[in-house]
Amino acid sequence: MKKLTLALVAHDAKKDDMADFVAMFENDIRPFDIFSTGTTGGRVMERCPSLSITRLKSGPLGGDQQIGAMIAEGRIDALFFFVDPLSPHPHDVDVKALMRLALVYNIPMALNRASAERLIQSFRE
Repeated sequence: MKKLTLALVAHDAKKDDMADFVAMFENDIRPFDIFSTGTTGGRVMERCPSLSITRLKSGPLGGDQQIGAMIAEGRIDALFFFVDPLSPHPHDVDVKALMRLALVYNIPMALNRASAERLIQSFRE
């Protein structure tokens, strides 16, 4: 069976939530190849130093677009993108493009902790 690839992205106000989530489900996430935007990946690695995470650029500096390109190339199997709907985001166009690509290429996408927990459960089956 092919090793699955997971992408992790989180808005600033959700980075700690992402790190907490990954720590809680570290054993479930460990088998994945993991890619992340730069700052999110750094925060997760601080919390879970035993995980191997490939950090891309920070979201506003092109990290969202790098993950989007990986989705378009068929290299991402699932996206966990913890979105902060209450804050403005200067790179909102990139955020929408990333979500659009996940939809176009039919990639499972969790936008909050509750949906990410359900997606993790589905990988156990």
